[in-house]
Amino acid sequence: MQISKETYIRRRAQLKRDMGSGLLLFLGNDEAAMNYADNTYRFRQDSTFLYFFGLDYAGLAAVIDVDNDREIIFGNELTIDDIVWTGTMPSLRELAATVGIADVRPMSELATIVKGKSVHFLPPYRGDHRVWLWELLGVEPAAQPAKASVPFIKAIVSQRNHKDEEELRLIEESVDLSTQMHLAAYRTVRPGIHESEVAAVVEQVACRPGGALAFPTIATVQGQVLHNHGFIHDLKEGDIFLLDAGAETRSHYAGDLSSSMPVGERFTQRQAEVYEIHLRSFWAAVDKLQLGRPFRDAHIAAATEIARGMKELGLMKGDPAEAAEAGAYALFFPCGLGHMVGLDVHDMENLGEQYVGYAEGTVKSTQFGFKSLRLARPLEPGFVFTVEPGIYFIPELMDKWQAEGQFRDFICYDRLGPWRDFTGLRNELNYVMTEQGARLLGTIKKPMTIEEVYEAKMQ
Repeated sequence: MQISKETYIRRRAQLKRDMGSGLLLFLGNDEAAMNYADNTYRFRQDSTFLYFFGLDYAGLAAVIDVDNDREIIFGNELTIDDIVWTGTMPSLRELAATVGIADVRPMSELATIVKGKSVHFLPPYRGDHRVWLWELLGVEPAAQPAKASVPFIKAIVSQRNHKDEEELRLIEESVDLSTQMHLAAYRTVRPGIHESEVAAVVEQVACRPGGALAFPTIATVQGQVLHNHGFIHDLKEGDIFLLDAGAETRSHYAGDLSSSMPVGERFTQRQAEVYEIHLRSFWAAVDKLQLGRPFRDAHIAAATEIARGMKELGLMKGDPAEAAEAGAYALFFPCGLGHMVGLDVHDMENLGEQYVGYAEGTVKSTQFGFKSLRLARPLEPGFVFTVEPGIYFIPELMDKWQAEGQFRDFICYDRLGPWRDFTGLRNELNYVMTEQGARLLGTIKKPMTIEEVYEAKMQ
């Protein structure tokens, strides 16, 4: 299933109503050279361009002229030099018609359309877009983030943050494929193999039906390194294996899941204790997922339960709720509880977390731990987001905080020594907020309890 032409027309109409006036510029992505011009990375269209125009092809741009009610796609038709490499393709005019656009022009006309106009543009995240904006609008790259249109950003976020039923079906397909990736890992992980072997099995699951990775796979026995993409370790009995992997189907909507499992048949007693504390934190967060309630409350609930669990292990002291609000929990949980998901795995992060994940007038914290909370705003119908608390034992962070004397009222530094080699673990699921409450996405169950983990490893 793909997005219908009528949906693209409706999205652009809504954007015009929300903006009221102005010339809106959309830069599609182009091919990006890997090591020489003709050897390129896998093409991925800009997600905002996909959302409003739906054309998954390199070398395009578009404008919406709100005042004159015009919608134009710019690009160049293939030449015979192109066709010998790509094969015959529909014309750009034919492609544009599939998303309800009749006005199609050569790319050379884009500069004429925007010349001398007050143009709304988005903050660029690619070097070629920075150069393009400089050439088109005369805005130097260093000035572009500050001159990007905040009303344009907010209008896009207000639409893309609320997923409709069409989008939810596509996201659920991606979540199911992502779950299959994780189930393959449970069956594969065992002593004596290499991290790269697990990653290969997992990524094959995503690619086999024509999908791709929503983000670089994390498949590691060093889970305390939050974004560990190295695949350099052998798996040994007694290790915890952490997988953070998700699929992007042909629709480009993403799934994002994490799993933690023993490399051997069972967790050690210490690992099982921490895993159970983690599960308590997960479900404590889910209990706080309520319509109109800030996602920050769910983050605090998870942090409080982690602090309570660390106190049970003798690693923290004092009131767990106070430790959470103060930020002492971040020694073991230094990241945010979750983030929005959609056409981007961290949806619209290029537009600014303060617009996507925070309510108007809310200032994002700069404190360690809280500053990594990408989503804090009250939950609204159609929000799709992750829940992914984790527990990590990071020796470098322990040493730094102890040397600085941080949170001595809450942290038992003299008890941390035996835990320095624990590494880390997390689990992650995807939810949508509805009028009836938070709904778990996906029709295939991902193992969560220890018993379910053991069962999945035996299949």
